[in-house]
Amino acid sequence: MSKRAQRRLVAIVAADVAGYSRLIGADEEGTLSALRAHRHELIDPLLAEHVGRIANTAGDSLLLEFLSAVNAVRFSVAVQKGMAARNANVPPERRVVYRIGINVGDVVAEGDDLLGDGVNVAARLEGIAKPGGICVSRTVRDQIRDKFDFALEDMGEVEVKNIARPIRAFRVLTEAGPEAPARKRRAARRWLAIVSVVAIVIAAVGAIAWWQPWTRDAEKGSLERRFDLPTIAVLPFDNMSGDPEQEYFSDGITEDLITDLSRVSGLFVMARSTTFTYKNKSLTAQQVAEELGVDYLLEGSVRKAGTRIRVNAQLVDGRSGLHLWAERYDRELTDVFALQDEVVQKIVSALAVRLTAREEERLGQAAKVNPEAYDVLLRGLQKYRRFTRETNSEAREIFEKAIVLDPKFARAYADLALTHAMDVTLGWGDSQDTSIRRAKEAAEHALNLDDSLPQVYFARSIVYRLENRYDEAIVAAQRAVELEPSYADGYGVMANALNYAGRPQDGRDAIKIAMRLNPLHPFFYVWILGQSQFLLGNYQEAIEQFENVVRSNPQFPAGHLALAASYGQAGRIEDAEWEAGEVLTLLPDFSITKERETTPYKKSADLQRWIEGLGKAGLPE
Repeated sequence: MSKRAQRRLVAIVAADVAGYSRLIGADEEGTLSALRAHRHELIDPLLAEHVGRIANTAGDSLLLEFLSAVNAVRFSVAVQKGMAARNANVPPERRVVYRIGINVGDVVAEGDDLLGDGVNVAARLEGIAKPGGICVSRTVRDQIRDKFDFALEDMGEVEVKNIARPIRAFRVLTEAGPEAPARKRRAARRWLAIVSVVAIVIAAVGAIAWWQPWTRDAEKGSLERRFDLPTIAVLPFDNMSGDPEQEYFSDGITEDLITDLSRVSGLFVMARSTTFTYKNKSLTAQQVAEELGVDYLLEGSVRKAGTRIRVNAQLVDGRSGLHLWAERYDRELTDVFALQDEVVQKIVSALAVRLTAREEERLGQAAKVNPEAYDVLLRGLQKYRRFTRETNSEAREIFEKAIVLDPKFARAYADLALTHAMDVTLGWGDSQDTSIRRAKEAAEHALNLDDSLPQVYFARSIVYRLENRYDEAIVAAQRAVELEPSYADGYGVMANALNYAGRPQDGRDAIKIAMRLNPLHPFFYVWILGQSQFLLGNYQEAIEQFENVVRSNPQFPAGHLALAASYGQAGRIEDAEWEAGEVLTLLPDFSITKERETTPYKKSADLQRWIEGLGKAGLPE
C-alpha cells in the first residue's frame, strides 16, 4: 500500500446504470458516447457544485464521496432530475437511467478509493433503488430529516446479499427520475392507488366485527359468512434468554400460538406477518389494538436455558388495557406442545369461546414431536422466511436435519416441500422437474404422517399448482382453511389456484379474505388481487394493484410484467413500453414465446389475454 489506510466518516453515493448490459448489447458505441456526455455535461458540474469527489468508477458505476448527507442527497436529486430532462426525447429502449444508493458510514480510505461496510451498504441500497430513483439508509434519513420539502417512503427492513443484518431503507419521493410525461401523470395515480389500499385496510378492520372466514358452496358458488367473532392478535413474544441467537425460539413459540388459535373456528386471529410488524416497537396494548381493530391481545416472553423453558403469557383487553388472564409456565422443552395447548385452552376459556368436538379433542392431545427436532425446525423457519436463494438452501438442509432427528415429523416434511417449491417458483433450482418431484414427495410424506395439519395442505396446494392440477390445488387449500379458519396464507394460495384455474371472481373473493385476516399483508397478496382483476378484464383496477406491487418491491419481475400487460390491454402504450423496459432490465432473456409455453393458465382465453397484453407492451417475441 503506497499510502497508509485511514478511516473516516463520510456520505457515500453509489450509482450505476439500470440495464447497462442491455444498452451495451444493443448499441455499444452510442451508449458509451451518451455516458461520456452525461458525465461531462451534468454529473461532473453537479459534483463540483455540491463539493463531492469521485472515489472510484468502473464502466457504468460511480462511487462518490461527500462531506455531508445533505450535499449527497442534493446532488443525487439534481442528477436524477437532470437525467429525466435529458431523456425526455430519447426512445425508452435507449435511455441511460441511473439507480442511486446513499449511506453515511465509516469507510477505509486507500488512496482515492473507499472500502468497508459503509460502501457496501450504499451499493446494496443502489441495487434496490428503482431506475431513476434514490434509496437512502436510516442514518441518511436521520441527518436530512426536515431539511427538504420532499417525502421519504419507509421500505422497512430489507435483507440484502452479504450484509449480516437487514438494512432499514427509505425511498426518496421527488419528481426526479425517468419520468416522461406519461410517467409524471402516473405519480398522482399511484398516490390514489395507495389511498385505495389504505381504504381497503380500514374497511377490513371495520369489517372484522361482522366477518368470519367462508366456506365454498359448490352449487351456488357463493360465500357464507358467520358473524360476531372475538378478534385477537398475538404479539411477538420477547426473547428473555439474554442471547440474541435464541430469537428464533421466541418467534417460533409466537407463531405456533398464532397457528393454534387460528384453528379455533370461534376466533378471528390476525396473521403472523401483520403482528410481527410490531416486533420491538414500544406501543401500549391499547394502541396496537386500536391500529389493528382487535378486541384482545396475547403478549408475553420466553426464556430458554438448556432443556428448560419459561413462558410468561398475558391476555389483554384491547379497549381497557386490563389483563384478563396471566400465567407463568416453567417446563421442560419436551412439554412445549402441551404448554401451547394449555395457553390456547386458557384463552378460549377466558373469552367463553365454544369449541367444536374436534377442536376439544385436538387440544386434549399434545403433539408428539422430538423436542430437539422442533428446535431445529424453528431455526429452519427463521432462514426460510428471508426468501433468498442462499437462505432457502440453508433452510432445506435444516429441515432435513429435523427429519433425521424425528422421521415422523410431518411439519418438517411440509416445510421441506416448500423449499423445493420456492426453487421452482423463483427459478433457483438446477432442474424444475427435479424440484417439483422432490416437493411432491415431501408433501405426500407429510400427509401420510399427519392429515390434520393445515401447513401440510398448504404445501400440497402449492405442489398441485406447480403440476397444473388446478382443481386439486383448490381442494387442498380449502382443506387448509377448514383446519385453520384464520389461515391468511391459506386463502392466499387458494386465490392463486383459483385464478390459474379460470375462476378469478372466486380468486378475488379469497384474496380479499386473506387481506382482512392480514391487514398489513405482503406485496404478493396485492399481486394476486391484481391478477384477479386482470383476468376479469378490470384493467384499471389491475393497474392500481400492480403499481403498488412495484412500489413495494421494484426488483420483483412479475410485478413489472403484469403492469406491462395491464397497461397494454388498457391502451396505455407509452406506459406499457416503459414497463417492458423494466422487465428487460430485470429479465434480459425474456421472450413472449417462452412465456406462452410456461404460463400455466387453464383457460386458453386467459392465456391469450395475458400474451396479448405483453405483445402490446412491445416485449420481444
